[in-house]
Amino acid sequence: MVMMIEAMPLETLAALVNEWGTAPRVADGRGGQAYPNCAGMAERLAGLMPVSAVLTERELAETADRLHPVFAAPDLAERARLIAALLTDTAVRPTVRTMTDRLQPGWFVEASGNAVLASAAITLRQYLSDHSAERLGLCTGRRCADVYIDASPGGRRRFCSVTCQNRARVAAFRSRQTEETSRTTASRTTRAPRTDGS
Repeated sequence: MVMMIEAMPLETLAALVNEWGTAPRVADGRGGQAYPNCAGMAERLAGLMPVSAVLTERELAETADRLHPVFAAPDLAERARLIAALLTDTAVRPTVRTMTDRLQPGWFVEASGNAVLASAAITLRQYLSDHSAERLGLCTGRRCADVYIDASPGGRRRFCSVTCQNRARVAAFRSRQTEETSRTTASRTTRAPRTDGS
């Protein structure tokens, strides 16, 4: 059955990968916990495509696991290869529709089971065509494999959230404090005692 779809919003794409992906869930200790409610993701996707069938945990997890490697790819060439494979595998194709007095561009897939993955692949293709590869990535925080999509003007984002960024800053501060304390202690113990009585 042919299904019309639209590109997935960036926030929805990141949420899909971070909430349902195996790597992010294992890295931060959620691997054994229940997945979020499927209805919440179905609600986010409802405006992008006809969500007639109920989305299952397995379908969402498999989709997230197909998308995660795009963010983890080491360079632009690998990202391009992965996105091209997603577009090919989902058989998504461009189309146009009539909207009153004008044409509206759109996308369609032949198999409704490919709709969510195709919608995400379209978003990644479009975003990387308009922005540098560094605007997609994996969080650099410890014990985190969540993805980020940097839509900021500066393009310097390296964490999935302010929480991870703050954890990294606190850890760096504590590390500097420990090093400073160690140096101070070491310099006190290496001083030779005076023997001249002064």
